[in-house]
Amino acid sequence: MKIDVFPHILPIKYKEALYRVAPPGFYLQNVIDSLPTLFSLDHRFRIMDKYEGLVQVLTLSAPPVEMIADSDQAIGLAQLANDEMAELVARYPSRFAAAVACLPMNNIDAALKEADRAINDLKFRGVQLYTPIDGRALDSPEFVPLYEKMSQYDLPIWIHPQRGADHADYKAENRSRYMIFHIFGWPYETAAAMTRLIFSGILERYPNLKFITHHAGGMVPYLEERIIGAYDHAELLRGAKYKQGLTKAPIDYFKMFYYDTALYGSTAALMCGYAFCGADHMLFATDMPYDSELGDRYIRQTIRSVEQMDISESEKKKIFEDNARSLLRLRA
Repeated sequence: MKIDVFPHILPIKYKEALYRVAPPGFYLQNVIDSLPTLFSLDHRFRIMDKYEGLVQVLTLSAPPVEMIADSDQAIGLAQLANDEMAELVARYPSRFAAAVACLPMNNIDAALKEADRAINDLKFRGVQLYTPIDGRALDSPEFVPLYEKMSQYDLPIWIHPQRGADHADYKAENRSRYMIFHIFGWPYETAAAMTRLIFSGILERYPNLKFITHHAGGMVPYLEERIIGAYDHAELLRGAKYKQGLTKAPIDYFKMFYYDTALYGSTAALMCGYAFCGADHMLFATDMPYDSELGDRYIRQTIRSVEQMDISESEKKKIFEDNARSLLRLRA
C-alpha cells in the first residue's frame, strides 16, 4: 500500500461556500477552476485507479480559510470542509485512509474547539496549518494552546507553506517575478517556520509534538552543515544566545520533524532528505493534483523516485506505508 499523506482536495459544497464568501478573482481561483481533480471525485478516482494500493489522507486545499473569511465566517467554512472530508472518508474507506482538520486560525478559541470536534467526533488524524498565518509566525504566543492540545492528542500537525505573488523578491519592487515567490519562497517559508518553532522553545516544551513538513522540509536537509556551522559561529563570534533554553543541538530539533516526499520526482533530493533524517522520518506524499496533468504526473514521478532510492525494500515500505500508519495510528 502507498499512503499519500499530503494530497489536496476541495470538496464541492465547501468550494461553493468558499466562492460565495471570497472576493471575485481571489488568490488561486484561476488555479482551482483549472484543476477539476481538486473537487471532482470522478477525475480523482480515475487517476488513483492507475496506481495499485494507493490511498490518500485528505488535506484541504489552499487558500486557508483565515485568508478568505473573517473570524466568524471562517468557523462555518472550516466546519463545512471538515464535515465533507469526514463524509468522504466514511463513504470511500478504500480510497481515503483518513483526513486532516481545517481550522479557523483567525479565531483561536474556535480553532481549539474545532480541533477537538474533528479529532474526537470526526476521527481525524491531525490538523493542518498554513505558514505564515495571517502574516504571523507559527511560534506566536496565541497559537501555543493548539500545540499543547496536539501534544496531548499525540497526533501530527501538517505544515503547508504559502506566499503570494505580492511578496516581492526585492525591496525596490512590488511583486515577485518568474514564480520566485512559489518555487523558492514556499520552501523558505517552511524552513523559517521550523526554525521559529525550534528556537522559541516550543519543541523543547512539547517534545512529543509532531510536525509533518511539506516538500521534504523545504531547504533544511540540503543546508544541514550550514545550519550547524552558522549557529556554532553565532555563539563563538557574536555572543548570540539563540540556543539558550535548548537542551539539544539545534540540528537535532530539525530532525524531530517529519519530511514528506513531495519533491515531484527527484530521487537525488529524496536521498538528501534520507541522509538527513533517515527513513523513519520520511512520509510518502505527492501534492496531488497541482501539476500539469491534473494530478497524474506528481503521483507517477513521486512513486518512481521513491522506488529508485538506494535504500532497502523495508525502508521503502516505511516511507510508503508504515510510518504513516504509526504516526497517524491508522488501522491495518
